[in-house]
Amino acid sequence: MKKITSFSSFTLILFLFFTSVAFAQVQARVRIIEASNEGASIDPVLRDVHRELGYLFSFTSYRLLKDIILDLTGNRPVDVPVHPGRSMEVTLVGEYKNLVELRIRIKRREIPILNTLVRLSSGRTVLIGGPRHGRGNTILAISARF
Repeated sequence: MKKITSFSSFTLILFLFFTSVAFAQVQARVRIIEASNEGASIDPVLRDVHRELGYLFSFTSYRLLKDIILDLTGNRPVDVPVHPGRSMEVTLVGEYKNLVELRIRIKRREIPILNTLVRLSSGRTVLIGGPRHGRGNTILAISARF
């Protein structure tokens, strides 16, 4: 009986160590970027993601359209308008010692077209290619601070 109790205690401690029981508030930043091959300019406010944009996408011009700060709490989705008829839903679904897990849902006229999970450490950014915009495309740059 003592072995079972010790094993149960150990399992419970591991569970509490690797998962968070209560969610803290996490600040997320969503930048909506217009990427095109019209000219060769990079918006100066995008200098922190300039290298990643060049590695992942083959555009010559990047311009910031929107910069949105979100306050996320556990399992409460926040809707972000991306483009006419398109929106993105960001939900904090997991919080660990040095990273957070966000569910990203991109919707077209309320119909989900992308549903993914991303894990971010504080200050890191993930880039997601988005819909067409003008003569180019939109790119979503999502980061978190906690």
